[in-house]
Parts: sequence; structure tokens; C-alpha cells
Amino acid sequence: MSLTEHPAPLIGIPVRLSDAGAPGADHRIGEANRIFDDVVALVRAAGAEPVLVRPHSDEDALDAQLAHCRGFVVPGGGDVDPALYGADPAHPALYDVNPAQDRLDAAVIRYALEHRRPLLGICRGMQLLNIIRGGTLHLDLPETSVAHDAAPGDEWAVHEVALSADSTLAEVFRRDRMPVASGHHQAVDRVGDGLRVSARADDGCVEAVEAFADPQARASAARTAGAPAWTVGVQWHPEAFVPDPELRLPLFRTLLTQVHAQRRAEPRS
Repeated sequence: MSLTEHPAPLIGIPVRLSDAGAPGADHRIGEANRIFDDVVALVRAAGAEPVLVRPHSDEDALDAQLAHCRGFVVPGGGDVDPALYGADPAHPALYDVNPAQDRLDAAVIRYALEHRRPLLGICRGMQLLNIIRGGTLHLDLPETSVAHDAAPGDEWAVHEVALSADSTLAEVFRRDRMPVASGHHQAVDRVGDGLRVSARADDGCVEAVEAFADPQARASAARTAGAPAWTVGVQWHPEAFVPDPELRLPLFRTLLTQVHAQRRAEPRS
């Protein structure tokens, strides 16, 4: 069955490109590749059909594949190249900086923004969304009262986040606080144009951002005309089975709900 004939909405997910088996590969590469499969499974469980987006040497060929997708999920992985936001590319805490991954993920995010397709960014996906909007990252978080990265021997760090009362996330989860599974050493510093913070950890770390219509946002290549589509980035990993399996699906179901709503709103030919 071709992409155009598939009955379920198609959700594009850029594949992970780093090789966990390469000599000297960081152990976190294997973990990112493994949880990628969990993200794909959750897209399917929400009622959509995942489309694995791979790099193309021909930009038009990539756009043609993305055009079939009604929404996108950009998952976690290694660190984004600091050169993309004017930071130190030689920082000792960096790992798995992969320019090919940056290009692929950025192409998907930009397509979603420019064509107003619903978008969910997870961990690295949220960070790259923020960078594309002109924001920056903390290169390496200082130690605080909240552990954001897993301790040795643990898969995740579990902590609470506070959700903004008027945020998309508060509507999705119907609560103002919730526990999340984290595994990151970087986070959003300056928030990008057209984005607002919708969740924070108790130490103030930005845990989620979402798009909103802001007529005062400064002009940039990332800004698009008109109201943005549903665009949410979370620093945590909703695909994790901890701290509560019931928290895994809501964001993916909401993404699909937004896809259906957008399709209903489109003019019929």
C-alpha cells in the first residue's frame, strides 16, 4: 500500500542515524535508538501510521515524502551542534554531535512549521525546535536540587514538573503537576520566537514549550504567517514506562486529534 492510499493518518518520524555499534560509541546512542522504537509504537497505538523519514540527497524528494505526512514527531538523541546557536562546539560535556541528524531533524521541523502541520518534539526534538526559532540551550546543566539525568545504573531520572495553567499540556493531562522521566544534560536557555514555556521543573529548568501566535515576535526565517499549528516540545520522555504508564499515550493521542481537526478544517475540493 502506498503512502497516498494508507487509511490511517501518516505521522513522519526522522530516523536515528548514529551507530550504537561504532567503536567508542557513547552508551546513550544505543539507548536513544532503542527508545526510538517505543516512539514509533506509541504513534501506532494512538491510531496513526508512522512514516520513517530518512535523509535524501535531493531536497525535493525529501519534501515529497514529508508532504504525505499529516503530522510529525521528532524524538530524542544526541546533542545538537552548538554552532547552530553560537555556543562552544568543543565543550567537554557534548556527546554524539551528528550534523547529518541535525540536518534531517531540522528539515522535518521546518517543514512542519512552514506547512502548519502538528508537531511534537521530544527532548532533543524540543531543543532543536527552540534553536530553529532562534533560541539557545544551556550547554551543560549545573547540579541542582532536581536530577535531570539518570544516575549510574538507572535508566531515567524521575522528577516533577509544574504545568502552566493556560497551557496545552494542562489541557492534555488535566493537572498542574506531574512526574516525568528525564535523561538530559542540556535544556532550553533563551526561548525562541513564537514559543512560550508551558512547564518547568522545581529548579526552574524549562521542561516544555509550545507555539502561540505572537504578532510582536521579531522577523526570522523560522517565523511563518498566520496562526501556528499545534506545536509542542517536551524535555522529558513520554515514551518511558516510568513513572506512570498511563502518561505515555496522551500526547500522541492529542497529536492525532489535532491532525484530524486540521483535516476537517481544510476546504473540500
